[in-house]
Amino acid sequence: MNISEAILLKRAVRQFQDKPLPPEAVQTILNAGRRAQSAKNIQPWHFIAIQDKPTLQALSECGTWAGHLAGAALGVAIVTPPPETRFSVMFDAGQAAAYMQLAAWEMGIGSCLATIYEMEKARHLLDFPQNLTVYVAISFGYPLDEAVLTAAPQKGGRHALNEIVHWEKW
Repeated sequence: MNISEAILLKRAVRQFQDKPLPPEAVQTILNAGRRAQSAKNIQPWHFIAIQDKPTLQALSECGTWAGHLAGAALGVAIVTPPPETRFSVMFDAGQAAAYMQLAAWEMGIGSCLATIYEMEKARHLLDFPQNLTVYVAISFGYPLDEAVLTAAPQKGGRHALNEIVHWEKW
């Protein structure tokens, strides 16, 4: 699958098969995040890779719409300095997340972002340092409905290009 095809076909997957990911796939996903670009090459992220089901269940309770983490084969919490320390921290974390998700999609592995709202609960659960934060975690796993991997893009899923692109000025 080429990158254009992956971008066109990629969907958020929130329901997963009860099937572990091979270690090589986990390494590929994590390495994709590591290779993401970042402002001034600071690479402000750390990744906590979670495969323990009780931990994934508990993490899923740290965000209003994070329930999909409970059924994932792998969860990755993206740990960063607080965004107020540097404007681009969350953008950089998003780059790492996108790279991981596209690498996973290429291998037939679905994913979905989860926003973490209960920071201290997540900190207690994942034991990351006080000077760092986690606002985003990603669920990964084989889609329960494998047809999603090859389904044609749905109409109406995204704004038309001419609705969001402004040339030279607004």
